[in-house]
Amino acid sequence: MQKNRKKIKEIILCSLFAALIAAGAFIKIPVPVVPFTLQFLFTDMAGLLLGSRLGFIAVMSYIAVGLAGIPVFAHGGGINYVLQPSFGYLIGFAAGTFITGKISEIFKNPSFKILMLANVAGLLTVYAFGMIYYAFMSNFYLGDPIGLWPLFLYCFILAVPGDIALCFLSASLGKFLIPVLKEM
Repeated sequence: MQKNRKKIKEIILCSLFAALIAAGAFIKIPVPVVPFTLQFLFTDMAGLLLGSRLGFIAVMSYIAVGLAGIPVFAHGGGINYVLQPSFGYLIGFAAGTFITGKISEIFKNPSFKILMLANVAGLLTVYAFGMIYYAFMSNFYLGDPIGLWPLFLYCFILAVPGDIALCFLSASLGKFLIPVLKEM
C-alpha cells in the first residue's frame, strides 16, 4: 500500500512539473534569437524538488509530449521541432535538471548557497547544450553561419541575466519547499 502511494505521488509530481514547464513556455519575454521563458524556472524547480531521476522524467515527459505534436514548446511542437536551432535548449533542460537534482541530493537539508550552486550548474548545462546545438544547426543545417561572438551575445549574454534571477527565485522557493515536500 505504501509503495503504491509513493508511486502515485511520483507520477502526480512528474505530471505537474511537465505541465508547469509547458505553461512556462507560454510566458515569454521577447529577446533576439532565443525567447526568454519561465521554462527554466520550472525545470530548475523540478531538479530541486523532485531530484535528478524524477526531475529528468518530468522534463523528458514534457519533451515527448511536444515532439508528439502537442504545441507545448515556445514555438509549437511536432517531431520537426528537432530541426529548430533552439531545440538544444530543451535537451539542455533535461540534462540541467538532472545535474541540479544530483547536486541538491547530496545534502539532506541543502543551504541556499548549495541550491544556488546546483541551479547555476544546471543553468550552465542548459546553455552549453543550447549554444552547441544552435551553432551546429545554424552552420550545418540552415546554412546561416553564426560566429562565436554573435552566438555568445545572442544565446548567452542577452538571456543569462533573467535566468540568473530565476536561479535566485528557484533557490529561495526550494529552500522553503524541499522540507515541505519531504514531509508529504
